[in-house]
This record gives sequence, structure tokens and C-alpha cells, in this order.
Amino acid sequence: MTRRILYTKPSITEQEVAYATDAVRNGWGAKCYDYIYKFEDLFKAYLGTEFAIATSSCTGALHMGMHALGIGRDDEVIMADTNWIACPSTVVHLGAKPVFVDIDPISWCISPEAAEAAITPRTKAIIATHLYGNLCDMDALLDIGLRHGLPIIEDAAEALGSAWGDVKCGSRGVFGVFSFHGTKTMTTGEGGMFVTNDPDLNQKVLTLNNHGRVPGETHQFWSQVAGFKYKISNIQAAIGCAQVERLDELVGRKRAIMQAYRDHLGGVNGIKLNPEMPGTINSAWMPSAVLASELGARRQDLLDAFASANIDGRVFFHPVSSMPPFEDQRQNRVAWDIPNRAINLNSYHDMSDADIARVSECVMSCIRT
Repeated sequence: MTRRILYTKPSITEQEVAYATDAVRNGWGAKCYDYIYKFEDLFKAYLGTEFAIATSSCTGALHMGMHALGIGRDDEVIMADTNWIACPSTVVHLGAKPVFVDIDPISWCISPEAAEAAITPRTKAIIATHLYGNLCDMDALLDIGLRHGLPIIEDAAEALGSAWGDVKCGSRGVFGVFSFHGTKTMTTGEGGMFVTNDPDLNQKVLTLNNHGRVPGETHQFWSQVAGFKYKISNIQAAIGCAQVERLDELVGRKRAIMQAYRDHLGGVNGIKLNPEMPGTINSAWMPSAVLASELGARRQDLLDAFASANIDGRVFFHPVSSMPPFEDQRQNRVAWDIPNRAINLNSYHDMSDADIARVSECVMSCIRT
């Protein structure tokens, strides 16, 4: 039996182990936030934002950010139908309505034209989800936000390291959020980050993240508002510090794997891989292959082939509106079509050239000529 190829796993070195061990041994009492503060400082320096707040998950960061913007009952939030469930679920938990729109066939991210067409008097924000490391058209979205008086939120959970020139993904919206789940390019096991350049918004989220206690409050155990508890732990943050210090290496390896897939599959007519527009950097968190309909390969064909080859298969995101909590939005034709003929490609840090070749051959085996 050939060795199983996982679709993803983190890269953990002695550096992460040493930091986590130090946090376990010494990070208590007066030092219980030391690694958290260091993690936040390292992250905002990397990203180029004024503020960063480490959280227990990206979902929590998104929840607090939208709550701080005042999004609530009967409001509407526009987002791509191709998305992770965290985006609409946080909107629902705020009492608001997620409005699903189609994606751009090139970037697989939210279509600015579809987003603008969906704006109503109840619209309170647009979420730009940078799918699989691909970049949304933020110039167009920010222009729409400016003209309609709407905040643009960057869901950069899957795009840490992607950039427009020197401008990092996640730093351009009213706020951005990141995920450090064990599947992501960098990890804290579970965890996330809220970032912004708005001092008032940052202060609101700091308060919300600490049970509604205002930073600097001298009245002990006193809450000004009903807040949340989305704090990351000091031990997780210690791992995060080591990962941020290695981030250029981690992103560089992801991009090298993406390039290897381009070498194997990029020249095949009808196979489209993650785009990288001129002047941008795609951090390639999850290389993906979308096959043209005429090649005859469907999602189940690909999954079956991967299973037979002892390779973990991971589907391209289903349209969120196709799931039971929501109503079908079949007018989002691109979002409903692509997942039927696409698959995510395995891309963990320690993959060998032979592993990448095996995955590529598996994709090619599904093409009917």
C-alpha cells in the first residue's frame, strides 16, 4: 500500500515546542499575557496594521467585529456564495441576514458587480472573502463601499501572506480577520486574529473580547457592556509567535508547492489553477484545480480517484446557499457550477516532489479524452 498523502498538516519545529514549553512552565500569574501581547505585536508588524487582537478563532474575531460595527436584527450583510460557513453563521447569530451573491469566474472570490447589485437600504456591510489565498478585487469593493457608505470587511482566514505589492491582504478593509486553525499556513492549533487601523473600533473589540470590561477600568470585575470571551490562550499564542517568525518560510513553501502544481497541470487545456494577477502575491494556502466541463471529470470522479490512490480528497466549497439553513440561490451560477468539477489539491509543508506528482497524476487520470 502506498503511503497516504494528507491534504494538509502544520509545520511544527523545535522553535514552536520551545516557546510553548516556556509558556507552560512560566506563563502564569503576572506573565499570563506575555506571549499574547508579543504575538499581537509580531502580527501587526508583519501585516502593517495599527492594531491586532488575538482571538480563540477567526469566527470569534468576525463575530466581535461585526457586533462592534452595530450589525444586528434585520440588517443584511452581502457575501460570496462560495464561502466557509463561519461568515453566514456569525451574521445569523447577530440576528442579521446573509445575502449570497455570485463569484467571479477568474478569482473565485465575490463578484463586485453582483455585490453592488444586491445592495438594499438594509445592507450594513460587504464581506470580502479571499478564497484559498486568491485575492478579491478590493479596489472595486472599496469603491463600492465608499459610494454607498458601507464598510468592507476582509475575511482573510485563508489568505495570510497574499498581497497587492507591499500591501498585505487583510489590512485594507474596515477590519480584517485571520484563522490559525491547524489546516492553515500558520497555526496556533485553534485561533484567530482581528486587525484594524480604526482606534475606536479596536477599543470596542478589546472591550467585547474581555466580557465587556473596558481596558484600563480600575473598578475590578466591572463590565460596561455584555461582552464575549474569545481570548486566545498564552500557550497558543506562544506557538503563534514562533509561526509568525517563520511566516516568510511557511508562505514561501506554499507558493513553491503551487508552482509545482503549475508545472504539472498548468499547461493542460481545460485545467484552471489559482490565479495570481500581475503585481499581486497569492499565498497559495489551498491550491485548487477547476476542470472545464468538456474534460468530463466531475467532483465524485475526482474524490473516487483520490480515495483509490490513498490520497486525502477535499472538495471545493459547496455554495453556502445550498445548505439546509439557507434558501437555494441558484442564480449564483458560477458558485453553483464550479464545485461540481473541482477539487482542492494537497499542499502540506513537507510534501515531496513525488507526492505532488502523485496528486497531479490522479487529477489527470480523471480526464476523459
